[in-house]
Amino acid sequence: MKLSNFDYNLPKELIAQYPAKNRDESRLMVLDRKTKKIEHKKFTDILKYFSEGDVLILNNTKVFPARLYGTKEKTGAKIEVFLLRELNPRIFLWDVLVDPARKIRVGNKLYFGKNDDLIAEVVDNTTSRGRTIRFLFDGPHDKFKKILYSLGETPLPKYIKRPVEPYDAERYQTVFAKVEGAVAAPTAGLHFSRELLKRLEIQGVELAEMTLHTGLGTFRTIDVEDLSKHKMDAEEVHIPERTAQIVNTAKSAGKRICAVGTTTMRGIESAVSAEKFLKPFQGWTNLFIHPPYEFNIANSMLTNFHQPKSSLLIMACAFGGYDLVMKGYEAAVKEKYRFLSYGDAMLII
Repeated sequence: MKLSNFDYNLPKELIAQYPAKNRDESRLMVLDRKTKKIEHKKFTDILKYFSEGDVLILNNTKVFPARLYGTKEKTGAKIEVFLLRELNPRIFLWDVLVDPARKIRVGNKLYFGKNDDLIAEVVDNTTSRGRTIRFLFDGPHDKFKKILYSLGETPLPKYIKRPVEPYDAERYQTVFAKVEGAVAAPTAGLHFSRELLKRLEIQGVELAEMTLHTGLGTFRTIDVEDLSKHKMDAEEVHIPERTAQIVNTAKSAGKRICAVGTTTMRGIESAVSAEKFLKPFQGWTNLFIHPPYEFNIANSMLTNFHQPKSSLLIMACAFGGYDLVMKGYEAAVKEKYRFLSYGDAMLII
């Protein structure tokens, strides 16, 4: 299949600018792969689709305040720095994106905070927008992190065209976020409230956690028409032994196993044993899932509504079937569902 197959018209007014008033009050579209039926529900109805022994696999990555605003030495030009990942904690070395990139060269110093609380030096060019910077900080790492976090802003995606509000720090984070390292929230998990998770547990549904630190690779635009030529950026994954045990027990018993989000699906599909079971894993994945693809672990998936021509939409089509998922998107536009990070959810069973 070609990239152009995954285009559709997304009206700007359907891109959610704010989260739902309460996490579990979003809408839920349910696609049934067997019957090809599309149903319109509310998110709390998810309880009806899972029963004792079924498993939800959750990505417990935690978003950190990755967006910084600084000034360039001498000129005082305003520069946005987006922290991607820490390369070396001992010398405060980070991979970042800078905007506008054309103004920033190796050797430039950048100043952050009203009193120049942090200073960084550009030490390398990695891509057209990417740079490696070293913070010139003399002190313990935990103190550095504290200052960094006080200066950083919740990294809402650029399509949210409003200032970051204080509540975004909590709402652009799942209630089960634990392991810090993501620059974008695993958005399918944003719909779960603590109460709803508790109700699922009371029903006997197992909650199994894994970690995939969502990087910008998940959202990078695809520039090639031939999908087999697209290269995903690598993202860090950890699947604990306990999670593998829970999932494999359910799989052996023929239970429903739901990957909560495309990041979870990528993570588990990167850790499949020769016998097609989930294995514990610690490492990196650059797996790009596109049709045709044979899924090994999960037999259902919860996801949000994604941008046209995105790797996330392409994966949803690989899992749910191209015709059914694109028909679902058509219905979502018609029924005015809310799209993207703060939008509504889709359950594919």
